[in-house]
Amino acid sequence: MSAAVLINGRVLTPEGWRDDLAVHVEGERIARLTGQTAARARGTGIHDLEGRYLLPGFIDCQVNGGGGVLFNDQPNVDGIHAIAAAHRRLGTTGLLPTLISDSTEVMRSAVAAVDAAIGAHTPGVLGIHIEGPYLAPARKGVHDADVLRAPTVAEIAGITSLRLGRTLLTLAPECVRPETLRDLTAAGVIVAAGHTAGDYAAIRSALDQGVRGFTHLFNAMTQLGSREPGAVGAALEDRASWCGVIVDGRHVHPATLRVALAAKPSGKLFLVSDAMPPVGSSQQTFTLNGETIMVRNGACETAAGVLAGSVLSMHDAVRNCVQLLGLPLAEAARMASTYPADFLGLEESHGRIAPGCQADFTVMDADFIVHETWIGGRCERAQFN
Repeated sequence: MSAAVLINGRVLTPEGWRDDLAVHVEGERIARLTGQTAARARGTGIHDLEGRYLLPGFIDCQVNGGGGVLFNDQPNVDGIHAIAAAHRRLGTTGLLPTLISDSTEVMRSAVAAVDAAIGAHTPGVLGIHIEGPYLAPARKGVHDADVLRAPTVAEIAGITSLRLGRTLLTLAPECVRPETLRDLTAAGVIVAAGHTAGDYAAIRSALDQGVRGFTHLFNAMTQLGSREPGAVGAALEDRASWCGVIVDGRHVHPATLRVALAAKPSGKLFLVSDAMPPVGSSQQTFTLNGETIMVRNGACETAAGVLAGSVLSMHDAVRNCVQLLGLPLAEAARMASTYPADFLGLEESHGRIAPGCQADFTVMDADFIVHETWIGGRCERAQFN
């Protein structure tokens, strides 16, 4: 069993920053936290962090692509491996490959591929996110209108067939039957509302039926109004649900995000990248649903200027939380690690630097540059940022 002792870092523990800790890793887990003096005396397996931040590994619940690969185009183990590797170099130690609305056959292939990737111990793969195709046409964004539909019994069986990892499904609650929502949640699927034209009453009812969160809050959903609170109002009012947010300065205005942070209880807003193939690559264009998507002004856009995912990585999102939203680094880092782990029901094993948790870390400096990622006790040095 491999072992390492991480010293000389600013360690973000559940209780806050510690500068005096040694983090002992044995195999895939954190064995214990001790003082550094005794650890240095041990002399073997010492890994010097050189004063950098040691953060719980970043977890991204919405990764459409990376490293030049779109999951929809390569719903196989090789595609997942390429996407995970690209994001791993940028600080992400856990992710859900995300399938944008597609055919039944592609959905089936994607679920099988994630099962196979986790079974093959592909580093960092925690499950799958299926975004659509059960979405509102009026709020479809760049999703292909021709594949939007109501779920069939066979498709629900396919969605609930993942044997390994977590399954997250984004849907418009008004487009599915209440009993379908109940069946999905009873089967262990995490259901999030997104791309929805539902009013406040419809979303409130869906929360009561088991909807657990909201996909890219504010984007592609009914907005908060004076007489109709919409999906956004239901999300901000509800104390139990989680909300993913894209903090790239383009998808949502920073002031709007600060309002959401004030409205939701601490721990209920978490970061997602909504990343597309250019992340972790030099690629500046890609094809989605037969349309060329371009990287322009720090975002992915269609020729008409419609946002189509992002070129955001999780370490960029953490930096933006500090620089655009004025959050302390500790809170920004928890939004990228602890809170998404809680959303996925992984709070006992991920998102925290504590004994018994998986040894997943992001090592970052004061300039938000990622130097190392650790997954299951194995270190990979970042190649670029």
